Amino acid sequence: MSAYRDEDPRLHGIKTKIRVVPHFPKSGIMFQDITTLLLDPKAFKDTIDLFVERYKGKNISVVAARGFIFGPPIALAIGAKFVPLRKPKKLPGKVISQEYILEYGRDCLEMHVGAVEAGERAIVVDDLIATGGTLCAAMDLLERVGAEVVECACVIELPELKGRERLNGKPLYVLVEYLEV
Repeated sequence: MSAYRDEDPRLHGIKTKIRVVPHFPKSGIMFQDITTLLLDPKAFKDTIDLFVERYKGKNISVVAARGFIFGPPIALAIGAKFVPLRKPKKLPGKVISQEYILEYGRDCLEMHVGAVEAGERAIVVDDLIATGGTLCAAMDLLERVGAEVVECACVIELPELKGRERLNGKPLYVLVEYLEV
């Protein structure tokens, strides 16, 4: 499911604030830069509000995310805890890990042991879905400890990279599809 199909009037403002940077970080990549979205308080708030409206009242107790931009304000607004998912050696204490494959190699996500309990309802938030590797690893971590991943939520989707197909049927909610320069 995607918000852009419903054409909420706030989506236009969000779309126009995402900058596309050609050939970054390497040739052939059309980088979707959300830092320009964050510079506009209305567009940033609209982004958070759209996710909050979707998940408020849905009995979500965990918002898990690799980044710290969108996850924490969504978690606070819906009354859920925020669980950071980090690269190796970024979290102190005991962690569980999940390796995943990228188009150019391997990576790993970690989560604190005990951060999520069996039976909790979770959403996974990320700024962008490309190949789906990060979201799959996040879902695997949460499901390994017994959480129910209700949905994945992203600001931007790059549909040509078919990341949605790797989610094994898990619902994906996105606000904006790939933007042309």
